[in-house]
Amino acid sequence: MNAVIGEYEYNIDNKGRIIIPPKFRDFLGSIFVVTKGLDGCLFIFPQSEWEIFEAKLQSLPIADKGARAFTRFFFAGAAECSLDKQGRISVPANLRKFAALDKNAIVVGVTNRLEIWDQQKWQTYNNEESTVIADKMAELGI
Repeated sequence: MNAVIGEYEYNIDNKGRIIIPPKFRDFLGSIFVVTKGLDGCLFIFPQSEWEIFEAKLQSLPIADKGARAFTRFFFAGAAECSLDKQGRISVPANLRKFAALDKNAIVVGVTNRLEIWDQQKWQTYNNEESTVIADKMAELGI
């Protein structure tokens, strides 16, 4: 599988739908999973990647409180979705609320998943994290 990359700006309509960039549609396939993501965004996994992620979550020890919380976080917010004829997905209200998605959004390709960000959150994240990322790259010798 080729990594998905890039960022694209789209509006969310009043019915909670957002266009998925054409270059990402084949990657997602006919059915995919949208769930709460880290850092305040949403994650979108094609079915094959969701199954890999799901297996990792299921292998976590149920006796570990952190593992239970982690598993709940991703599964409770998850929804199976598909594209409509215009290449849009309908983002469930609970997920729009979680990610503070209102009008302007950014769809980002992140190797094996997509992320949907509120535009302002994305800008803030990039501004705040650029120094941290540079420091970590130096630490890793990149």
